[in-house]
Amino acid sequence: MSDVTGAADGDRRCPCTSGLTFGECCGPVLGGRRRAPTAEALMRSRFTAFAVGDREYILDSWHPRTRPRRLAVDDAAQWYRLDVESSTGGTPFDTTGEVTFTARYRENGERKALRQRSRFERRDGRWVYVDGSAAD
Repeated sequence: MSDVTGAADGDRRCPCTSGLTFGECCGPVLGGRRRAPTAEALMRSRFTAFAVGDREYILDSWHPRTRPRRLAVDDAAQWYRLDVESSTGGTPFDTTGEVTFTARYRENGERKALRQRSRFERRDGRWVYVDGSAAD
């Protein structure tokens, strides 16, 4: 797991917009001190990883079957808001889940949004991202 110390202050609001602090929410997940208990929690932690530039966590939380060899991340994108619209399955008792969300970001001064339906799978007791498609 990567060290996100300095990437986000533990007392500041978590970038995933859960309303919790980074130290209460995604910080321990990104730091490897706690696993995401649900597919939605993993989605939030992955958004936060994009927001703080934690490429290692993004790749580590990706299913090995679908994980890219190299991660192409646009450093000009500043991720600032996550709106989770729905979640199906993905509880601590499920093995699969789907989360539909809109992630908002700024790129070169322009506001943009990515709306996606992401699929997750629990492997060896740990949620991982499988893939995503544009949500209608």
